Amino acid sequence: MGYEDEHVPVLLKEVLFWLHPKAGGRYVDCTLGTGKTALEILRRSDSPTYLLGIDRDPKALEMSRRTLAEYNAVVHLKHGNFSCLKKMAVSEGLTKVDGILFDLGVSSPQLTTLERGFSFSGDGPLDMRMDQTQGQTAAEFLRSISESELERVLREYGEERYARRIARAIVQSRRTQAIQTTGQLASIIQKSVPPSYRYGRLHCATRTFQAIRIVLNQELEVLPTAIQDAIDLLTPGGRICVISFHSLEDRIVKQTFRALAAQPDPVLSILTKKPLTPTPHEKQVNPRSRSAKLRVAERREEVPA
Repeated sequence: MGYEDEHVPVLLKEVLFWLHPKAGGRYVDCTLGTGKTALEILRRSDSPTYLLGIDRDPKALEMSRRTLAEYNAVVHLKHGNFSCLKKMAVSEGLTKVDGILFDLGVSSPQLTTLERGFSFSGDGPLDMRMDQTQGQTAAEFLRSISESELERVLREYGEERYARRIARAIVQSRRTQAIQTTGQLASIIQKSVPPSYRYGRLHCATRTFQAIRIVLNQELEVLPTAIQDAIDLLTPGGRICVISFHSLEDRIVKQTFRALAAQPDPVLSILTKKPLTPTPHEKQVNPRSRSAKLRVAERREEVPA
């Protein structure tokens, strides 16, 4: 299996059902990745007129360019964060679209490439940046952060019960040796937590790696504004689909949707009262899908002034 073949789109059937691609449709994939979901959107559209694909990872854009080559005439790729969604859309002359997708989290190629530093399944450089062209690495982050701030990060963004122990162990370890690799960090975490937690169902380093990744990439801070900008771009009847992979993301999506739907003149209707989750079959075929949740909303008709 090649690098580009590793990623299996999550909740693909559900996304296509709710996004309901149509002939002449205009779509935005805000987290393009390998381009496989975008490819299916284009195939279902029957003569689509436009697809804007955004990703902050230059390597992902390279892959998606190959994946979407047959639709080169209608695909427009942008390198950047979806926090700049409106700016990117305006630069392309795009004012209204029929559907927008956010597939949050880390792609399979990012996880399985040890050089990216997202995974502790092997030993690689402690990077964790989704865009390796800018920002500090996880190693640089851990070199300077205070113990109290690190504890807060692990507790708030990783919901880590042993945040204090882990933060203390990291700070003590860096006094004697710089923490440069994923293997080093995972080992420090393993030694700092109780045996019952060390060998639990979830790897004891999972929440710490998640917290550091979220903070480094500012994943949560930009999400509410990005969702609002996406809804502003939707034509009446247009739909927004958001796939999240942990409770912090899902909570933001849920609260943002609810707030916009509860306004005196609501701008959208929530189509999924509860988040959609993968079927048992999908979880079996693609274990990385097990924590995915999909929420969908639709832009309402403008209310005459």
